Amino acid sequence: MNLKVKICGINSALAAQSAGEADFIGFVFYPPSPRAVNPEEAARLAGHLLPSAKKVGLFVDAEDAAIAAALAHLPLDILQFHGEESPDRVRDARKKFNLPVMKAIKIAGPEDVEAASAYFEAADSLLFDAKPPAKMKKTLPGGNALAFDWKLIAGRDWPLPWMLSGGLAVENLAVAVKTSGTRAVDVSSGVEDEPGRKSPAKIRAFIQAAARL
Repeated sequence: MNLKVKICGINSALAAQSAGEADFIGFVFYPPSPRAVNPEEAARLAGHLLPSAKKVGLFVDAEDAAIAAALAHLPLDILQFHGEESPDRVRDARKKFNLPVMKAIKIAGPEDVEAASAYFEAADSLLFDAKPPAKMKKTLPGGNALAFDWKLIAGRDWPLPWMLSGGLAVENLAVAVKTSGTRAVDVSSGVEDEPGRKSPAKIRAFIQAAARL
């Protein structure tokens, strides 16, 4: 199995260079995130990437103007919607920007998994992430270093390509892949020394661990 890797939240030249062998690179266009970049910064960082890396723009309930501003500086390959975007919003964005949309589905229990079906005909791919518990304070739409029960999404014949996200790191990568059956993984907090500060060593170690799988 050729496991695909997405490194999300790249916000420094050193991190971009370290993530050179990743299949997907995520830029966070969500100002409250400690990993956020503006369109100009993202365009500069993209210059450190290999041509083969697909550039993913992460947006959270963003207006068309914000997406257009990012695209004016950086030609993205995929739009990642990580908020409460409806299927209609996903469908409209695909048509307006003529780009594939990856919709994040936040999982805590079986009912959240079933909610993914609403996006089967709207999105081009799915990303399964952990849903923070209601009592948890100061959470972000993603990158909270939380994992969910991977068995909830295992053994299903998903009609769309999908990625596994949420609390992944070198230490649990092999178990996560084996349990969920995923062929693509997304990591952010698991390759950081602190929120928003990527570790080049952890990025390289994660990519190498994925390659061994």
